[in-house]
Parts: sequence; C-alpha cells; structure tokens
Amino acid sequence: MTTIACYQANSRFIPAAYQAAQAIEFVQRQGLDDALLFRGGTLHRAEVGHANRLLTPAEYLHLLDNLALAMPEGETSFLLGEQLLPGHLGPISHALLQAGNLGQALDLLLRYQAWLSPLLAPHLMHLGKQTVLYWTDSYVSTRLRGFVTEMMMSAVSGMSRWLSGERLPWQYSFNRTKPAHIEQYSVHLGSNVRFNAYFDAMAIDNSWLDRPWPRGSALGVGMTKLEADRQIGEHAPRSLLAALYDHLHKHVRMTPTLEQTCSAFGSSPATFKRHLALHGTHFQAELDLVRTHTTLQLIHNHGYSNEQIAAYLGFHDANNFRRSLKRWTGLTPSSLRSEILDPAGKQAC
Repeated sequence: MTTIACYQANSRFIPAAYQAAQAIEFVQRQGLDDALLFRGGTLHRAEVGHANRLLTPAEYLHLLDNLALAMPEGETSFLLGEQLLPGHLGPISHALLQAGNLGQALDLLLRYQAWLSPLLAPHLMHLGKQTVLYWTDSYVSTRLRGFVTEMMMSAVSGMSRWLSGERLPWQYSFNRTKPAHIEQYSVHLGSNVRFNAYFDAMAIDNSWLDRPWPRGSALGVGMTKLEADRQIGEHAPRSLLAALYDHLHKHVRMTPTLEQTCSAFGSSPATFKRHLALHGTHFQAELDLVRTHTTLQLIHNHGYSNEQIAAYLGFHDANNFRRSLKRWTGLTPSSLRSEILDPAGKQAC
C-alpha cells in the first residue's frame, strides 16, 4: 500500500525569495522598515535573497504575524493578497498565467497548493449550479486565520479579475463574526459578502468555469505543468491536514477510524495524534469537519433526508445524526438547509 505523502509545520519547502520577498516589498511600499517582519523569528533579512533558502509554514506564518501586528489596518490582508497570484514561482506561476479559464486556474491552485497557498488548503465543491472554493487549515493560528483567509480570497479574486479581464461575480462567506473594517470587504471583494457562515468559501455560478480567458493557452499550460512536475515531482505534496481531509472525504462512508487512517499515513496512532496536536487539532475534529461538508453536498446536490444522510455517514439513526450535526456546526439539519437555500445570505456588505 502506498503511504500518503504530506508536509508538516516544520517542513522546509516555501521559497523565501518569493513569499518572504513579497512581504518585504509590501512593507517597503508602505514606507516602513522591513526589519519588523523578522522580529522574534529564525529568518534573517539577508537570507531572503538566497535562491535556496526555504521557509517552514511556521516561519512564513511568523512573518505574516509580525506584519499584521505592525499594520493592523483592515486593508493590509487584502492588499497583500492582491499581489500573491499568479506570483513568481517559475513554471507554476507561468501555468496560472496561461490558464484558459477559471476552472483550469482553480485546478492549478489545488494541484500546486503547497506553494501557492501553504497556510490554507483550497478545496472545490460543486453545489447544484454553483462551484464553491472553500478553505481548511494547513498550518495557521486561530488569531491569524481571518487575516490569511482574507489574503487568500483576495488573491484568487485579484487573479481571476486580471486574467479574465473582468470582475467575476464571486459570493463570499466567512466563518467569523462581522468585523469592524467592513468597508474593506466592499472595496476589495464587492458587496456579496456574508459572515457567521458555516465555512470560509467563495462561490460562483458554474457557467463561469469554462468561459475563455484572453491569455489562455492550452499548449502553454501543458508545457509549464510538465516543467513544474519535473522540478517538484509528479505528485505535488499537500499539508498533513489537507491530505487527511482528502483521505477522510474519500472514505467517509466507511466510518474511518484513527487506526485505519494512521496505517494509510504510515504512522503509529501516538505519533499521528502528536502531529495533529501540533496543528491544534485532533482526529475526531477533522472527521467531523469532513462529515459536515459531506452533509452539505448530500443535502444540496441530492436532496437527502436526515435518514438518508445518517445511513450514508454510518450513523445508527437520524436522531443520532441530528445531535451530531448540532455539535459540529451549532445548526440543526433544517437550519443548514435554510442556509444552503439562501446562498446570498442576509448579511451582505
């Protein structure tokens, strides 16, 4: 059996000459001393220009943490995000630049997520007539999750606007309370934004996925993907949490256990639990997250009843499922159905 490969918080793979250099450039544009980014960390300013210097996710998060503390204005995360994609990551960024449409660009984002989005893992979910790009943790602190989420949504929005030549009608949902700097959401994301949602997500009508983009080149994408895969290996890595999410999602009907999952990752239960604890989570929490998202798909795409969802997820009965969903999300199945049927929400900017 093939062991699932993934990176962890102490894995070195993020090019300092890209992510760290972008943060430095951003701070300098604001007229600030870029030394503030390196306070209390292990990375030094002189190392950023070295082509072979690689950051861990923890080091990159530390840079962003210092940036957020030094520039607490509500616009910082959005402005930083708008310069992230397609980026300057060689063939990976060149592939994004030549994407023929939004669907292809999103596929590339997921394929090369370790470099394009190392702190939050992007996923795609099809809900009826909409495609949803949603985010789960790879390695991010609770305090900085909102900042990084805003940054990545702004990155995808800015990239899709630039490559398509128009502002796409994304709908944004944030799993957080309504913040004080609400005007920045309107400026950078538009008016279709809501808060207190069940996950951090961007949704768009399926018709936009295949609409041709003016810079698109199928040949260019194919060649640059080959070059990127040659450099990094055929199977681009994912974070531990992203790989675990995908594994649990694939086997959710089988009621996966910790022991079975550890076997797939080539790890002992004790070691696996220790790795998850370093990410601030545990196995049951990750399984419950996957079950919640699967419930959304079963309700929206198939119109499943509580009894059918319970059977699909391996619960003994509908009451047991209902109590579990309430514990996972704070919502009853009927409340969740109402949210799904009202995707635009009631808290737009």
